[in-house]
Amino acid sequence: MGTPEFAVPTLLELVAHGHEIAAVYTRAAKPAGRGMKLQDTPVAQQAKRLGIPVLTPSTLKTPEAVEEFRAFGADAAVVVAYGMILPQAILDAPAQGCYNLHASLLPRWRGAAPINRAVMEGDAESGVMVMKMDVGLDTGDVAMAERLPISDAMTAADLHDALAPLGADLMVRAMGALERGQLRLTKQSEQGVTYAAKIDKAEARIDWDRSARAVLRHIHGLSPFPGAWCEVPLEGEPVRLKVLRCELAKGEGRPGDLLDDRLTVACRDGAIRILELQRAGKAPMKAADFLRGTPLAPPLRFG
Repeated sequence: MGTPEFAVPTLLELVAHGHEIAAVYTRAAKPAGRGMKLQDTPVAQQAKRLGIPVLTPSTLKTPEAVEEFRAFGADAAVVVAYGMILPQAILDAPAQGCYNLHASLLPRWRGAAPINRAVMEGDAESGVMVMKMDVGLDTGDVAMAERLPISDAMTAADLHDALAPLGADLMVRAMGALERGQLRLTKQSEQGVTYAAKIDKAEARIDWDRSARAVLRHIHGLSPFPGAWCEVPLEGEPVRLKVLRCELAKGEGRPGDLLDDRLTVACRDGAIRILELQRAGKAPMKAADFLRGTPLAPPLRFG
């Protein structure tokens, strides 16, 4: 049971290790692209390629949906970023239960956006955990975990891409242990619980009146989507720029001031240098390429 690209490696690893996938549950196809044609989710695309039945129910709460799910007679359900609530009747249907792959070190960052929040909050590490699901929000007992350091250079996309295969390997090991009757579950700590709220576009504007590292982590935690942004006066008009990647830099000045001709911007404490950015309506580009077409130099202020 999964939907986005993050869930694909787990599906592929389960198949590669000989597990029989009775069915794949995913979200319904959505219009996408220039022609707004219906496009299957990444998980649906892979399942169809593998010849696995694909189901896209709009709810799992009806008696019909529960009966259809139960009819597969699955030993266990594997859930990775599915995007739908599993009611108790669904959780109880597989003989061995439902197991979720969560992209954080629980109980830190329960909820919708654990990867983004870990980067944005300056966490030193993240990871993946296999958890036996209950009706709470990521409150189930934990079976296995893998940890991964987060560097200041990592964006949310970088962390996502590192955790997806790590999680796939972890889930395969967990299902192997479950099959052998050797999977051990541990209750989550009641200390250190935090919630990773869904990203709101309203929090994407860059606040230069923060420390350079806080600005960097905010930018990287929202890259590539929705993208942290600021406004820059170009030809007398404020133009929105998304900043996708940056690094800490030397320099000081009034927060938001451009300090040189290499896109070094002052923060409250220190400065950052913009490395990749995206102008509204344009493709992402390296800072050097942007500056060739739009040279910027002090005095200039980023808002």
